[in-house]
Amino acid sequence: MPTHQELDQRSLALHCIVADKVRKDAHLLDKARATLQRWHQTVSPRTFVYLDEWQRLLDQGEQACLAVATEDSEHAAALRQASPLACLLTPKERFEFLKSWKMQHAPH
Repeated sequence: MPTHQELDQRSLALHCIVADKVRKDAHLLDKARATLQRWHQTVSPRTFVYLDEWQRLLDQGEQACLAVATEDSEHAAALRQASPLACLLTPKERFEFLKSWKMQHAPH
């Protein structure tokens, strides 16, 4: 079973892939905004602090949002646990990423 640190590193790597995708098509951030709106209707109010921060980052623009999404810090790792950006990968892209990550990080 992966450690919390390994899960954080996997999430960071996934968000780096998402950031590359967004840099090629900034309109994808509209999908992240829609996801945030939907989540605000359905998630626990305890999560609102993270959702509100993602909203602020999205409002600040692509550069600010992606800088935090790909930052290797404790704060960014906590935010990535409730990230609307993770939804920007297609199921196939997510599967390929997870398959590759597992192969690269398998115990030897």
